Amino acid sequence: MNKTLTLAVSMLAMFLVLFFTTAQAAGEHDEHGAEHAAEQPEGPHGGRLLTEADFAVEVTLFETGIPPEMRLYAFVNDKQVAPDELTASVTLHRLDGQQDNIRFSPEQDYLVGDISIAEPHSFSVDITVNYQDRQYHWHYDNFEGRVELNERILPLTGIDTAIAKAQVLTQKTHLFGVISSPPTAQFQVKVPYPGTLTEVLVQQGDLVRKGQRIASIRNAATFKQYDIVSPANGIITDRFFNSNELIREEVLFTLVDYSEVYVELSAFPNDIAQLRVGMPVSVFSLHHGQSAKSSISYIAPQMTEGHIARMRAVIDNSSGYWRPGMHIKAEVLTATIPVELAVQKQAIQRYRDMPVVFARYGNIFEVRMLQFGREDDEYIEVTAGLKPGTEYATVNSFVLKADVLKSGASHHH
Repeated sequence: MNKTLTLAVSMLAMFLVLFFTTAQAAGEHDEHGAEHAAEQPEGPHGGRLLTEADFAVEVTLFETGIPPEMRLYAFVNDKQVAPDELTASVTLHRLDGQQDNIRFSPEQDYLVGDISIAEPHSFSVDITVNYQDRQYHWHYDNFEGRVELNERILPLTGIDTAIAKAQVLTQKTHLFGVISSPPTAQFQVKVPYPGTLTEVLVQQGDLVRKGQRIASIRNAATFKQYDIVSPANGIITDRFFNSNELIREEVLFTLVDYSEVYVELSAFPNDIAQLRVGMPVSVFSLHHGQSAKSSISYIAPQMTEGHIARMRAVIDNSSGYWRPGMHIKAEVLTATIPVELAVQKQAIQRYRDMPVVFARYGNIFEVRMLQFGREDDEYIEVTAGLKPGTEYATVNSFVLKADVLKSGASHHH
C-alpha cells in the first residue's frame, strides 16, 4: 500500500471514529436531556438548585472579575435564609484523584468558599449543609471537557500520548543561505616563463592531489623541460590550453578545493541580536536529504542595503555533496533552557478560548487549561494548569476536541 493510500485510510478511520463516538454521545444527551434538565433546575442566581422537602440550596460559581469562588444561597419555602444561620462544607472529587475541601463563611446574603476553584470546573461534588439541627447531603456530577473512549474505539483514533515532565528547551533561529567556495580554496596555475606545452595531463573536472604532475612545458629560452604540479588537492574547474601550444605566463588551469565550503547565511534585524560567533549551527539541504553541523565563524559588522546581516559557517565537504550555489536552510542554536514542566506544542488545542491539553486517565480524557512560559520549536513550558507526570494526548488530540464540542459539553455550574 503506497503512502497516499495509507494516509487516506488513516484519515477515513479517524473520521468514522469521530462520527460514531459523536453520534453515540449525542444520543446519550438526547435520551437523558429532559431528565437532566428536570434534575438540575436553576436557582434565582443562575446556579444549580438542590432541594430536599421545603429546604433548598443554590450552588453558584462566581468568577466575574475575580478568581472563581463557590457561593451558596439557602431557601426555606422559597424564602432566603440568612447565611449566618447555616454551615456548609463541599468536597470536589477530580478525575486525577485530587480532592478540594471547601469551607464556607457568611458574606452578604450567601456563604462563600475559602478556596479558588481551579480549572477545569469538572468534578463530582459532595455537599453537606447544616440548618436548624438538621444535616442535608447532596451528590452530583459537574463534568466539562471530558471524553470517554472504549477499548475498541481508542486504538482506531490514532491518538498518541506522552508524559508531561521536565525538558530542556532548545531555542533556535531559522535562517536561509547558500553554499560557496572559500576564496583561499581557489587556485590559478600559471607557468613561470614562456614556453611550449609538451603535455597536458588533466581535463576539466578531474580530481587532482597536491604535488601531482598535471602538465609539462619546454622553456623557450633554455629548451629544458619542466613539470607543472598541482598546488593543492581539488578539482580542475578550467583548462585553457592544449598540448603543443605556446604559452606566455598565462593561466593554464583553475583549481578549487571543495573539501570544505562556506555556508553563507542571511539574518533579519530581529534575529541578529540573538546571534553570536561560535553558536552551533545545523545545515540542511532544502529537502533535508543531507545535514551537517558547524558553528558560526563570522558575522559581518555591517548590514546590507536590504537590512540583512551576513554571517558564515564552514562545513566539511569531503563527500562532495555540498555544491557551491546550492540553497540551504540552517538552524542556529541560540539557547538551551531547562524547565521543570513542558508539553509538546502539537498537543495543544483551544477550548473556551483557552489553550488546553487532554489529560488521560484510563480511557477518559479531560481538558487541562494551561498557562505557558518559554518555548522552542517542539515544546512549550507549562507554568500552571498541569501536574508533572500527567499523561496527555499528543497526536490526533483534535479528535478529542471535536468530540467534546459536538457532544454539547458546556461550562455550567
